[in-house]
Amino acid sequence: MQNNTDTNTDFEVRSLDAMCVNSSEVETKWYSNLKYLIVGLAFGIVFVKAEIISWFRIQEMFRLQSFHMYGVIGSAIVVGIISVWLIKKFNIKTISGEAITFGKKTFNKGQIYGGLIFGFGWAITGACPGPLYAQLGTGATVIAITILSAVAGTWVYGYFREKLPN
Repeated sequence: MQNNTDTNTDFEVRSLDAMCVNSSEVETKWYSNLKYLIVGLAFGIVFVKAEIISWFRIQEMFRLQSFHMYGVIGSAIVVGIISVWLIKKFNIKTISGEAITFGKKTFNKGQIYGGLIFGFGWAITGACPGPLYAQLGTGATVIAITILSAVAGTWVYGYFREKLPN
């Protein structure tokens, strides 16, 4: 067992890299991840039934023709705010019993560039990363190109990360 100062130093070092900052320290069996598969499948079904994965709904949003997607996004923001507040107020732990911590975030110009690229990609393809697999699951096989592009973009970002304004 590490002492508290080693753990805090480890968190500080990991938070500088922003990858796996919130990863679990608990060792589990492979099949314990099945709960995430089940929740993901349920989430995908909700996306399909709510028409969140609909290219036409997304285009309506970007053309300011419908409130549907803004209502969904706004609802998600409200649920997120309430969830974070409840987690902090009642010191809620993970399923494994680990404490949930929220690190401080600092603003930088890379977030503007990344948000613009993300928004343009979302508007052009009619898909953000969340619904990509749900779209593929509904039989929209052309979305495989978008998935491959997203994976390639993630790889390119990882390769050039140190040289980018992040």
